[in-house]
Amino acid sequence: MRVLLFLSLFLFNLSIIQAQAILEDERYVPETDSLVLKKLDQWQDLKFGLLMHWGPYSQWGVVESWSICPEDYGWCERKKGQHPDNYYEYKKEYEGLKTTFNPVKFDPEKWAHAAQEAGMRYMVFTTKHHDGFSMFDSKYTDYKVTDSACAFSTNPKANITKEVFEAFRDKNLWVGAYFSKPDWHHENYWSPYWPPQDRNVNYDPTLYPEKWEEYVQFTHNQLMELLTDYGDVDIIWLDGGWVKKRDQQNIDENYEEKFLENEAKNGFIKHRVVSQDIRMDELVEKAREKQPGLIVVDRAVYGKNQNYLTPENRVPEKELPYPWESCIISGGGWSYTPDAKYMSGHEGVQMLVDIVAKGGNLLLNIAPSPEGEWQEGAYRLLNDYKDWMAINSEAIYNSQTLAPYKENNICMTQQKNGTTYFFYMANEDETQMPSSITINSHQPIEGATVTLLGSKKPLQWEKLSSGFKVFIPKNLQNKPSSKFVWTIKVSQLKQKLSR
Repeated sequence: MRVLLFLSLFLFNLSIIQAQAILEDERYVPETDSLVLKKLDQWQDLKFGLLMHWGPYSQWGVVESWSICPEDYGWCERKKGQHPDNYYEYKKEYEGLKTTFNPVKFDPEKWAHAAQEAGMRYMVFTTKHHDGFSMFDSKYTDYKVTDSACAFSTNPKANITKEVFEAFRDKNLWVGAYFSKPDWHHENYWSPYWPPQDRNVNYDPTLYPEKWEEYVQFTHNQLMELLTDYGDVDIIWLDGGWVKKRDQQNIDENYEEKFLENEAKNGFIKHRVVSQDIRMDELVEKAREKQPGLIVVDRAVYGKNQNYLTPENRVPEKELPYPWESCIISGGGWSYTPDAKYMSGHEGVQMLVDIVAKGGNLLLNIAPSPEGEWQEGAYRLLNDYKDWMAINSEAIYNSQTLAPYKENNICMTQQKNGTTYFFYMANEDETQMPSSITINSHQPIEGATVTLLGSKKPLQWEKLSSGFKVFIPKNLQNKPSSKFVWTIKVSQLKQKLSR
């Protein structure tokens, strides 16, 4: 039985990887709006962003929303509260966390300062997750942080989304609003007349069109609130990809649908496939009337409303032929985890370099505590980014890919003016630079200047039959200008740049 279970899990993971590879290669519809295209180009130059998952669930230190979803997955386990064995009592307790949510140490200015210092250029904040709790002052629900029943509602900073947006804008970071299309609290998504079955709407929208229309209007209204009352918003980051229109043509032509249906038959996918049309085209049109050029990320939904793709908690193996961003957990889980272990500066910096060399952006998740603080591990990690970016950021921002992107332990990028950068990815215990670094895939022009970022003194180099060798003097070997990754700068390559 154990062998069969292992084999089943292996085949499932393999099918997921294969599906992701297919989706990465084929599943993108280019944008046509000139203002959006311009903004997408600017976004691709930003390279490094912050994602924050936060809500009343942080009080329990559980995964955001999913423990109230009646699916048999590990992230849906109920382990907190007085009634974890009774779904309905547990859901009442979970939703009751609203009354005790009181993050009195909430200081978004401190977060924004740390993010800016680390080199982050944009931010995405969870205005509402699947559980339906609004972290903004929505007039369409009382399940929100500003409701009088919420402990934090009397605080001057009670409208958390507004405070976060303003703090990060003041530090010149772009602002993005994470918003969940499914709302498990709303009576027209999970109607109290029927029990919820899985993550989907718990009735058939085609049989109850008026009920579904009310939910569509609720969703549109909340998003328009965010785009009307909260200043300039650069990105709408929509989650809950199962909420989308499905029709026969879509099912026949869409690999994702076939994949889900096949896995459901084999017992791997524990939820139904339900058509849930919230009229995204109409919503996006209204949104861009309010915020021209708005980037829309309808995650995991094939079509023109997914302006960039978002590989989740993983880094693609190669450059992707469209705008993309890896959203990555920095420590613990997406939501607050007590005593979370954060990635090391070595891992974090090298991940950023690897992603940027492949043409992507890194969106790094940090989860605030119930009191409204970041853990020290998050600040230590951002400080490592700060120190590294202070020396090497010119090789990151505004950069473009340079084939073959990576050669052994050396990543590479280029700027439009022809300047190229070669990142030597040091081993975790490697604190001394080697006496020489060899690059086989490129060669500088005669008389090119080669330097190490952080040092103004030119380095000696020699041409090889297929590449070049850079010599590192003793003083730099023993005392590199930065940790984790050392960047060689070349004023001009001999061969024509790839793009």
